[in-house]
Amino acid sequence: MECFKIENLTFGYPDCEKAALEEISFTVKKGEFITLIGKSGCGKTTLLRLLKPSVSPFGEESGNIFFMGENIKTLEKEKEAAKIGFVMQSPDNQIVTDKVWHELAFGLESLGMKREEIRLRVAEMASFFGIQNWFHKNVSELSGGQKQILNLASVMVMQPECLILDEPTSQLDPIAASEFLKTLEKINRELGTTVILSEHRLEEAIALSDRIIVLDNGKLMADGTADCICGVLKEKKHGMYLSLPTPAKIATALSEKVENIPLNIRDGVSWLSEYSENHPYDDSVTGTDKKREITDVSIELKDVYFRYKRELPDVLSALSLKVYKGEIYSILGGNGTGKTTTMSVMGGILKPYSGKVLIDGKEIEKTENLYGKIGFLTQNPELLFTEKTVMEDLLAAVKGEDAENIVIDMARLLKIDGLLRMHPYDLSGGEKQRAALCKILLKNPSILLLDEPTKGMDGEFKKIFSGILSKLKKMGKTIVIVSHDIEFCAENSDYCTMFFDGGIVSGDTPGKFFSGKNFYTTEANKMGRGILPKAYLTEEIVKAFGGEMPVICNDDTDVFKAIKREKDVHEKKKIKIGKNIFIGSLFAIIFLLLQILLGDYFVGWKNHAVQILSLVFLALSLSAFFPQKEFDVSKVEKGERSRKSLVAVIIVSLIIIPLTLWLGTEFLQNKKYYFTSLIIIAETILPFLFLFEKRKPKARELVVISTLAALAVAGRSAFFMVASFKPVLALIIITGVTLGGETGFLVGAITAFVSNFFFGQGPWTPWQMAAFAVIGCLAGIIFSSGMIKRSRLSLSIFGAFAALFIYGGIMNPASVLTISAEVSKDAILSSFVLGLPHDIIHAASTFIFLWFISGAMIEKIERIKKKYGLIKM
Repeated sequence: MECFKIENLTFGYPDCEKAALEEISFTVKKGEFITLIGKSGCGKTTLLRLLKPSVSPFGEESGNIFFMGENIKTLEKEKEAAKIGFVMQSPDNQIVTDKVWHELAFGLESLGMKREEIRLRVAEMASFFGIQNWFHKNVSELSGGQKQILNLASVMVMQPECLILDEPTSQLDPIAASEFLKTLEKINRELGTTVILSEHRLEEAIALSDRIIVLDNGKLMADGTADCICGVLKEKKHGMYLSLPTPAKIATALSEKVENIPLNIRDGVSWLSEYSENHPYDDSVTGTDKKREITDVSIELKDVYFRYKRELPDVLSALSLKVYKGEIYSILGGNGTGKTTTMSVMGGILKPYSGKVLIDGKEIEKTENLYGKIGFLTQNPELLFTEKTVMEDLLAAVKGEDAENIVIDMARLLKIDGLLRMHPYDLSGGEKQRAALCKILLKNPSILLLDEPTKGMDGEFKKIFSGILSKLKKMGKTIVIVSHDIEFCAENSDYCTMFFDGGIVSGDTPGKFFSGKNFYTTEANKMGRGILPKAYLTEEIVKAFGGEMPVICNDDTDVFKAIKREKDVHEKKKIKIGKNIFIGSLFAIIFLLLQILLGDYFVGWKNHAVQILSLVFLALSLSAFFPQKEFDVSKVEKGERSRKSLVAVIIVSLIIIPLTLWLGTEFLQNKKYYFTSLIIIAETILPFLFLFEKRKPKARELVVISTLAALAVAGRSAFFMVASFKPVLALIIITGVTLGGETGFLVGAITAFVSNFFFGQGPWTPWQMAAFAVIGCLAGIIFSSGMIKRSRLSLSIFGAFAALFIYGGIMNPASVLTISAEVSKDAILSSFVLGLPHDIIHAASTFIFLWFISGAMIEKIERIKKKYGLIKM
């Protein structure tokens, strides 16, 4: 029976000319173990996410996907959640609760299962995965491997028909990765669960697979058994050949046969033993080791002790090491042994409580221009990205006239020149890694600290990366690598160390370091130790038998050209004096004159009126001095549904809510203000329901709206100590501008109601809800229609006037209507006069907050709209 059937699937992301997937067709039988392989950025993650609608990306899609005979687009949400399991790359991104037992139960609780059934399933799954010993722990206390096992168990507890995993071992050490894959094999063999796995580390995964599917540039290149795929990759000299397990590479390099190719160490040892009986070999060509050159010390740690908190145990204990200039120094070891902490101490990010850290012979605190000397590639490359495109991000690292050409050269070197227009966060894991590395190299540091640099890299780019490191070394760069990639470290390092319990337990040149170990050694050493005991590289075994490795990629990189940099040239921008300067100066003079006149000639309400007038001239002056570019705001799609929802919002805000407020004041004497508030909330949601007429809202849309409301509530609470000075109105206006008047209306009303749980509910709550809702709606109508220029200044001016006239115009008379026994014109007029100082402060704060946060927030919301398909609203 078919578990998945994919027919002519094509998919393209917004604003991308090339499709991510093209005409993909294949089937997955129930109970099969499928491994999906391909170069970084070939479309693996996109394909896997399309198999589970709740995590599928937004874009242009054609073709069909069937799950258990049913079109996946018509699959019920509950069935999808229970029957299709998905495990992501990063363990932390999938964990949602604080306790292990609660994480296991969370999915079942969401499905509405009975408590007894939940307890039974959780107990059974905890026993199956061996979680009993850490069942009651906080998830923050778990290792990376335990977190990923917990993610897997949390999915399996729902008894899925199919399990989809997107590079689940990318952040695990070799031992934890091996244990994870063994657990995966157990699930497939003992429970009959279909497994679709995307993986770069193929040493063990490929041996577990019934079939291998190869993607290349978004197209299905090959689909077959492991033997078949190994032969195809060798014949086509495809880059993924370099990602094959070492036994497979050795066998295919030495033999033309493609049957019974060894895929694991056990079979590899047997194959090599049989092959050696009929083929002579030369042991003298193996064991070629590097000699560590003792030069100037670049990095030195002397008796370093470090702990994250006073009450916690030491992470680093009496750690001492030396890294010499111009060498590649690798640190290996399990998760949690202190490797990344050591790297952070070297880079000056963490400060030890005892011991010394020296860079070029000077203590790190006394080293000048440390930022320029050290380039630090962290485990999470996203921490390095600050701009909205890869090109802009890379240009931020370079100065000078030739900056753009330098960036293009470096991008071409790291194979990301075709990604420069994309947002850094939209890249695949391997592409992010290369973009981050590109940014670091552009800064041309003398010391490179690389934490898991090969994570997410395919075998072909690892080969290219090896060439880059070799040439950087020739340029005198010092390179420190923390990695779980044993094969890469063995091939490229000058010196390797083994970390355990916060210190170094062994260290030596690669040939000596990797001989004699059981786990922290290379696949070649494990496979050949009975025949060629000194061999630790794949090439050595092949060479010993007189063979040659296939040439897959030519290293034609020119690091010197990419690193070369012209002197910084600071361009002086000439200020053009034109009519804007003249008009701005004129309005500024009028503003100053009004400020002078305020104290001498105007008193009482006239003083406040002139203050407002002076603010108008100040706004006009700023508008002239600082002409603004328009925000790139995607317009709300016009149509019957949009018109209906907009009409509903206008009717509710202008007729129904005012009528509700009048009824609450007149007949309930404001004693039932909670009741009145709840009625207004119900009325507020009505136009929002119109918005989703004839379609079901996706969770990602509701999350964005809920987050904006939560931000507004948090913003009001954060500035509680400053009367009337709040960012609430600014956030509501931004919501209306970006997501439409209906959403601005909803967020405004909910923000007022929820925030008053902290500030105090009262008869004023329904009026605040109405005021915020009307302003949010009005912002959406005015700016989406283009009635006002969508710039930072015009937005700020609108916010100030909305706070002064709309919010103040509603809340000032509301104070009389809800408190005073008798309502008169004089009382209402007095409320405006007395409330004017507070309204001016509110207007000024709204102007200030919009001025400083509107650009960044609108840019991010627009990105979310485009990425997740929220433009059509």
